[in-house]
Amino acid sequence: MNIPHYTKIHNRFQLNGYHYSKEQLWEVAYSFVKEGHANEQTLGAFILDWIDDNPTIRLKTSGTTGTPKVITVEKQSMVNSALLTAEFLSLPVGTRALNCLPIDFIAGKMMFVRALILGWSLDLMDPVRNPLEHTSKPYDFSAFIPLQLEHSLEQLDRVQILLVGGAPMSQKLRNQVVLKTQTQVYETYGMTETLTHIALRKVEAPQPPFQVLPQVSVRTDNDDCLVVQAPLLHPQEIQTNDLVELVNPSQFYWKGRKDFIINSGGIKIHPELIESQLESILESPFFVAGLADDSLGQKLVLVVEQPTKSLESIREDISSLPLEAYHSPKEIFVLQKFIRTSSHKINRLETLKLLES
Repeated sequence: MNIPHYTKIHNRFQLNGYHYSKEQLWEVAYSFVKEGHANEQTLGAFILDWIDDNPTIRLKTSGTTGTPKVITVEKQSMVNSALLTAEFLSLPVGTRALNCLPIDFIAGKMMFVRALILGWSLDLMDPVRNPLEHTSKPYDFSAFIPLQLEHSLEQLDRVQILLVGGAPMSQKLRNQVVLKTQTQVYETYGMTETLTHIALRKVEAPQPPFQVLPQVSVRTDNDDCLVVQAPLLHPQEIQTNDLVELVNPSQFYWKGRKDFIINSGGIKIHPELIESQLESILESPFFVAGLADDSLGQKLVLVVEQPTKSLESIREDISSLPLEAYHSPKEIFVLQKFIRTSSHKINRLETLKLLES
């Protein structure tokens, strides 16, 4: 594999229909930062960081492997990730790509890096829920979160290859993809630490296992959690909290999370962070959790045991807190009695089952 250096800008690279030299790209990025809207400002800042002389760049993790944090990664590793994706999916120079993901997160950043390094024609769009309704162009490649896919099924045949990530797809959405479109749709598995996906599986029936990218291998630990070995992307093994069924070092089935991290529309939410803010307004025992949701993958809910105030009062109190929109519970459930462990801790999984009865 011919590996270009991170300072290379492919002579076929286009952004929104225009070719740019390194100097011209710096000017565009500076303009984005000064005059662009939020997504353009984020991209502009990323471009300025990318084309400077520093071989590393700082990224925010989403919380897949633990508490969200800022990590420093090699730019060359991001180039390697771009090349592995192109090799796996046979995406050539001149690929027409649509980036409608938030640039805040690694998936949006990597769409830009792929185009820059591989010589793609990239269109940038705000991360709206129905991206294909905002353009009539055909595309060879794009990446959506499940919510965007759900709202794009009728126009999806204008995209040849689509990656779907950020949150698990519901079985209902998988079935719709199989029935309604000829697009090659792939579910992704990855995280910021692996510089977006390290494994893909095509959405089809029967459901296949995830297949890792070239030069990536996987194993499990004693708890059946996935351990990723991707030396071109990360210098050490990456320990995850994802429970998997290992087929072989190149294939696995994802079964769920060992911990209680909630993945809502691609946003990783740590329950303990929300609960620490809700403690000021709730006297009764409570916890937050993620319930299955066709659009978001999981929706954030609040479960309260014998509350001392009405649901309306709880909702009003929650609205008074400085919570991000995705940190505010979408539903509130009341139970007369939680199920507890022998040490009197709330058994969240068993208590959640009471909501189904």
